[in-house]
Amino acid sequence: MPGNAAPRRLGKTSVMLTPVGLGGGPMGDMFENLDEDKVRATFRGAWDAGIRYFDTSPWYGRGLSELRFGEALRQRPRSDFILSTKIGRTFHRPKDVDNFKGPFWYGGLSFQERFDYTYDGVMRAYEQSQMRLGINRIDLLLIHDLDVPHVGSADLVAQHFLDLERSGWRALEMLKHYGEIQGIGAGVNVLGTIPEMLKRFDLDFFLVAMPYTLIDQGPLDLEFPLCEERGVGVVIGSPFASGILATGAGVPTPYYRYTPAAPEIIEKVRRIEAVCAAHNVPLKAAAFQFVLRHPLVASVISGAVTPEQAAENVSLLGVAIPDAFWSDLRQQGLIDARAP
Repeated sequence: MPGNAAPRRLGKTSVMLTPVGLGGGPMGDMFENLDEDKVRATFRGAWDAGIRYFDTSPWYGRGLSELRFGEALRQRPRSDFILSTKIGRTFHRPKDVDNFKGPFWYGGLSFQERFDYTYDGVMRAYEQSQMRLGINRIDLLLIHDLDVPHVGSADLVAQHFLDLERSGWRALEMLKHYGEIQGIGAGVNVLGTIPEMLKRFDLDFFLVAMPYTLIDQGPLDLEFPLCEERGVGVVIGSPFASGILATGAGVPTPYYRYTPAAPEIIEKVRRIEAVCAAHNVPLKAAAFQFVLRHPLVASVISGAVTPEQAAENVSLLGVAIPDAFWSDLRQQGLIDARAP
């Protein structure tokens, strides 16, 4: 990795993360059915580039991402990398085995998911993950997708929060107390989740998947100050905002938050690109380095499906960005004045 890529401590934990990690969403066949040789080459490329933090989930491809991560990482010394996965869903044989087609994933495995944040659900998800990975030690375990867009309604979110409070959290605490995991986190997709979580649970970190990017810095109002008060660390997912900060605004259909970008988002990115051009700064490098400038952020993870993409993500840290670039973004109101 570039010289400015020393490992960073994750909040108050003893876990040290490389500032660039590999995210597992695309490895679940998010956009296409990936060739297995291509998958193996991507993992080798990520490792050769210096990436040592790997994040996956049972949800990614309904188990496929974990299978692929496990195959790649079992070949490496266990002490040489940090691995995180997630709880909140368990996976089961579908009722209609022959005709099952799960939602969201282009490919993936033919298993039916169930949301379950109870003690038994947490333990079952954790054990299922270990078996899919073929790895008997998971460093970080996250509460996954406890929000309306994923669960389906505010009432269901409230019920799952109750399940966590009544029993699921005890399972996570026990796993940490007995040294099976080193930290407990939660994935965040929308504003408001962090305050709700911190009211109830003594979390170690959050994986912020969308709300904090070069486009939007909403967590600076409440979420990040709360984390700072409690020594809670942050990992950033989706630094490219699901597409537009990688492709730019000029492609036929730029994507933001996994849907076609609205006109106002396209216009804002065009203005950011103009500042990039004035300072000869690649948009991708600006997006990556911006989120890492915040002192709470230990790592930024992005999906890759080729060795070249994995290596490029790491190389973005080495791009020189002048202070005047960030000053111009602030002066034009394109980033929050409070952003580091």
